[in-house]
Amino acid sequence: MLPQHKLDRINELSKKSKTSGLSQDEAKEQQELRQEYLKVFRSTMRDTIEHVKVIDPNGDDVTPKKVVESQKKNRLQ
Repeated sequence: MLPQHKLDRINELSKKSKTSGLSQDEAKEQQELRQEYLKVFRSTMRDTIEHVKVIDPNGDDVTPKKVVESQKKNRLQ
């Protein structure tokens, strides 16, 4: 998870861009913070998906093959 002060800064820059606009330095900072946020988000989402097991109402494991293969690969590492 991204530290709260970085999330606050992302929101602050977003609000400022909508009201008065950003300087070049602020726009660059905003882009860097957004990229960092997306990197953390994708990593967290990937980790969550790789630890999922899908069970249908009949109790059968219906986890997608791609996820099962990824889980097996991670266990071997």
